Amino acid sequence: MSFVDIGALTLFEIAGDFGFQRFANGGGIIPFVFGTTGYIGVIYFLIKSLQGSTILLVNGAWDGISAIIESVAAMIILGERFNSIYQYLGLTFIIIGLFFLKIPLHRKKKFRFPKFFGYPV
Repeated sequence: MSFVDIGALTLFEIAGDFGFQRFANGGGIIPFVFGTTGYIGVIYFLIKSLQGSTILLVNGAWDGISAIIESVAAMIILGERFNSIYQYLGLTFIIIGLFFLKIPLHRKKKFRFPKFFGYPV
């Protein structure tokens, strides 16, 4: 697992969410394909992130990075702001928490997609 893997996982999740939200509210093949493609990316990067790591670490990193990216996007794109300084402090603690997880920037071992057959069940 790395910041690159978790960042890609988060971006694909956001793309999938946006596509399916447009599909849910207006229909259309393009939003459906966009949402589906986003979640195919989520599956791939989740598998990649879990290889050689733990669910506990991957989930914590994914939740934290997702919260930061979506918060920054809401501030920049939508112009949203928090109501209290403590909310900004909470986001700062998420950033500090990610630092303490000691997530490397790049993977240490090369990713190999697992085989579908040949592994014990």
